[in-house]
Amino acid sequence: MRVTYRSKDVKSYWEDRWSSIDADAPMENVGAYPLRYANLIIQSNDGPILEAGCGAGRIVRYYHNLGFTVTGFDYVDTAISKLKSADPTLDVDIGDIRNLKYPDQAFRYILAFGLYHNLETGLSDAINETFRVLKGGGWVCSSFRADNIQTRLVDWLAHMRAKRTSQHYSVRAFHKLNLTKSEYATLFRNAGFDVQAIMPVENMPILYKFSFFRARSHKIFDESIGRKEGYKLSRLGGLLQSFLMYLFPDQFCNIYVMIAKRPESKC
Repeated sequence: MRVTYRSKDVKSYWEDRWSSIDADAPMENVGAYPLRYANLIIQSNDGPILEAGCGAGRIVRYYHNLGFTVTGFDYVDTAISKLKSADPTLDVDIGDIRNLKYPDQAFRYILAFGLYHNLETGLSDAINETFRVLKGGGWVCSSFRADNIQTRLVDWLAHMRAKRTSQHYSVRAFHKLNLTKSEYATLFRNAGFDVQAIMPVENMPILYKFSFFRARSHKIFDESIGRKEGYKLSRLGGLLQSFLMYLFPDQFCNIYVMIAKRPESKC
């Protein structure tokens, strides 16, 4: 797996990011990542849901507003504090995916979008903990940063931007892991999961980084809008991105979404 480095460590990055925006409103666009993929496994209110790494809360608030039993946690206390202030009825708390406080087989569904690739250490521990708290026959839907052309271009653009703004990386701090499909699948299979599918997905297309290709309502970047609506491209941007994804899906996605199942417990 390839490691991305930046000038700021990953926890500081997320603390700054969640400090800079308000708590999310419930996500609205059911056709966009990550809600589109969460709904592939959660189709009825038939068991408790855990959102691991809930961040600013767009997914946990979506299911909470539908009346589902949903719990969320994040390791950045700023995000959790903002969510509790926005809606005190939310079941959210500070936690670490590598050492969960929940009992064995507590959840029927686990959602973990953009979580595991933030771990510099303890990735296998995190996946083993995910397996432990998931019920037999339960489902997990997670995403991870792909190791491909798009993420390498994104890292190069970030590097060039840092050079132009005199913020060159004087310290190389861990930022993200980048994994291939086979690497990620192997980690989950080793923990006991039955991997059902791994799909190339465009969360924030690389073209979205250029305002020319964004939808009119997204020309001025507003992360809160992007998180609620999905990162929308203009018609031209959408056509170009669709063309790239049609021809080279594994190279021009920026993440993979995996759906896996914990086998039924044997009596």
